[in-house]
Amino acid sequence: MPTLLRAAALVTTAIVCVVAIAEETTEVAIDKLKFTVPKSWTKEEPSNSLRLAQWKIPAAAGDSEPGEFYITPPIGGTAKQNIDRWIGQFDAKDRTTKMTKGTSPQGEYVIVELSGTYNKPDGPPILRKTTPVAGYRMYGVILTVNSGGNYFMKLTGPDKTVSAQSDALRASFGGKAADEKEYKLE
Repeated sequence: MPTLLRAAALVTTAIVCVVAIAEETTEVAIDKLKFTVPKSWTKEEPSNSLRLAQWKIPAAAGDSEPGEFYITPPIGGTAKQNIDRWIGQFDAKDRTTKMTKGTSPQGEYVIVELSGTYNKPDGPPILRKTTPVAGYRMYGVILTVNSGGNYFMKLTGPDKTVSAQSDALRASFGGKAADEKEYKLE
């Protein structure tokens, strides 16, 4: 019996710890979308007119700069065109790519996870100037909403910072990693 009581105490402690570290969120409505984002994400003015919304993501321990998350409206080309562009933003020599698809309450989605040396934009997008930055990660999301249109989301930054936000990114629009399947470009 004492072993059973110790096990129950450990499980209770684990549950309390998980609840204690669960981050508070806030709901945000953007165009046809509803998001639940962590309160630690700082909402910013979009840096250009192609973005509907933008957040700064706090740097993880050991990372020297924050990440960035933004959403664009359904004006940016096909899913394949965006995926090809995102893949091209990472240097081929050390790039890793994983693609999955799933369904959220808002619609079907594809997530493209990239890591390696990122060609980080340097200045206005029209200049197409970049600076290579090693140790970066990106999650690009194409959310095809039930009411129509492909919305594009991008979470980019240092590897640890972005990796730490994987679950929060999915939760923001109702996605679940456990339910996703492999996605292949056609």
